[in-house]
Amino acid sequence: MKWNEYYLWLILISMVVLFCEMIRPWRKDQKLIRKNIVQDIFWLIFNGHVFGIFFAYFSNSLVLYFNEIVSSISITVPEQVELISKQSFLVQIVLFIVIKDFMEWNIHRLLHRNAFLWEFHKLHHSIVEMDWIGNMRFHWMEIIIYKSIVYLPLAFLGVSWEVLLVGAIASTLIGHLNHSNLKISWGPLRYLLNSPKMHIWHHDIVIHHTVGDHGRSGQNFGIIFSIWDWLFQTAYWPEGLEGPETIGFKDHEVFPENIFLRLIYPLFQKKK
Repeated sequence: MKWNEYYLWLILISMVVLFCEMIRPWRKDQKLIRKNIVQDIFWLIFNGHVFGIFFAYFSNSLVLYFNEIVSSISITVPEQVELISKQSFLVQIVLFIVIKDFMEWNIHRLLHRNAFLWEFHKLHHSIVEMDWIGNMRFHWMEIIIYKSIVYLPLAFLGVSWEVLLVGAIASTLIGHLNHSNLKISWGPLRYLLNSPKMHIWHHDIVIHHTVGDHGRSGQNFGIIFSIWDWLFQTAYWPEGLEGPETIGFKDHEVFPENIFLRLIYPLFQKKK
C-alpha cells in the first residue's frame, strides 16, 4: 500500500472532522483541549504512522514471499479464489469494504468476549470524552490482530494495494466520525451505516460490567456498517436518549495513565 498517500488522507480527514467539531459540536460543553489530548496525539502518530507503516511493509513482504513460493512450485490459484481480483476496480472496492467490515465486526465482538483480548481492547474503552481523535486510541496488538486476520488473507487472494488504500481511508473516515463530537445519525440510513449517535452506546460504561461475560459481551460492534448489529441482534440505540450517562468500563479509574504502562499493561494481566 502507498502509505504516504494514506498519511495525507489521514491528516485531511482528521483536520476536516476536527473543523466540523469546532463549528458545530454535539456536546457544546465538551472542550477541544481535554484531558489526555496530548497522549491521544501520540496514539494518532504511533498507530496511524509509525506502527502502521512498519506492519504494512511487513505484511507486504509476507505477501510477496507467499507469491514467490506459489510461483516456484507452479501452483495455480483457482478462479473461485480470484473472485475479487477479477472484478472491476469499483466492484473490488465495494466487495473488499463489505467483506472487510464483516470480518472486523466479528473480530470486534471477539475483543469484547475473550478475556485475554479484552485486556488489550480496554485501552480504547478508557476514553471518557468522545471525539474524533479517540478513534486512534487503541493498543498496538489490535493492529496485529486486525491486519493479520483481515488484510493478509485478502491480500493473498489478490486484492490490490489501491483497493486496500481505499478501504483504509473509508475505515478511517467512518471511524473518526463515529467517535466525533458531531450529532450525526444518517436518518433512514442508520440501519446501514454506523454513526456517532449509535457508536457512543458501544462505549456505555453500563454494558461493560453488567452484561454477559463480566460485561465483555458489549453492543454496536460495527465499524463502517451498522447492518451487522441489526441483523445479528447486537444493536442498541434507545429512543429518546442522547447518549449514556458515562462512558468507559468498570474500574477504569485504576487503569494506568502512563503511556508506557498502557502499552505493556495487558501482557501482565492474569487470565480471569
